[in-house]
Amino acid sequence: MTGGDIAGLIAAGVFAILVALLALPIIRLTKVFDELIVTIRSLNQSTGPLIEEVTRTVVTTNEQLEKVDDITSNVSDASANVSALSSLVTSTVGQPLIKVASFSYGVRQAFRGGKTGDAHGTAGNTHAGGQYGSAQSSYSAGGEN
Repeated sequence: MTGGDIAGLIAAGVFAILVALLALPIIRLTKVFDELIVTIRSLNQSTGPLIEEVTRTVVTTNEQLEKVDDITSNVSDASANVSALSSLVTSTVGQPLIKVASFSYGVRQAFRGGKTGDAHGTAGNTHAGGQYGSAQSSYSAGGEN
């Protein structure tokens, strides 16, 4: 055996020890990858039903939102109808009430016979040109607005 052969054997022995030392972490890393594969499979199995449940929930929510949209549309229509009815009642009942109130005010002023002062504290302004004069004269005379 020559010196080169001994050096080759030493190098081969060191290489064998180095491979043995590196084999242990590689074996541990293989076990980690095996556990990782098991965990991923478990997640896949448990995630599938969750995704299906979320999909059902979204579908149900969309159905409920469509119903709410229909309800909102109906409430909007009802609100428009109530507004129209309110306007109709105001125009139908409001104008005659104003005319009756004006007429009764004119009749009261006529029965008071020209007493000075009125409900608003103005003295003698019950004739045409006063605070209520032009409206009273047309209402008390039966005129239309």
